[in-house]
Amino acid sequence: MRSALLSGAEWFAVLRIGLGLWWLESWRHKDKKQWFGGGGIRWAAGVAEKHRWPAVRRGFDTVVAPRPRLMAYVVAYAELALGLGLVSGFLTPVALVAGCLLNLVYLILMIHDWAEQGQNLMMALISLTALFAISWQTWSLDNTLGLFG
Repeated sequence: MRSALLSGAEWFAVLRIGLGLWWLESWRHKDKKQWFGGGGIRWAAGVAEKHRWPAVRRGFDTVVAPRPRLMAYVVAYAELALGLGLVSGFLTPVALVAGCLLNLVYLILMIHDWAEQGQNLMMALISLTALFAISWQTWSLDNTLGLFG
């Protein structure tokens, strides 16, 4: 594969690192006091309550609503872990699959909000592209440690 400036593998590493920075920005921009105080889950509960698909409302009420504090921490620290994993290239395939799944959950929850759909679709697409391009073969701890050969 011919490309300008970098090899194909290096461009896919750039894509992976950029996605990781996007996840880190998702973590950074959260008002942690408000988020961990329940604000993020209250907001999501309002979205789920009005959702057009009853299964989403039931799923939210079953999984998230009974444990709002725990779920706030799970979401926030998942974003941080995904960002760090993708930027450093550590456990990259795991981070790419987990990130794609998290984006799909967000996408389904926010199905009526076009702005959120665009961001989550793009992040899921980048995750799949980076996964199938084996983006951890360059500039990654996985490659340095010989993981996922």
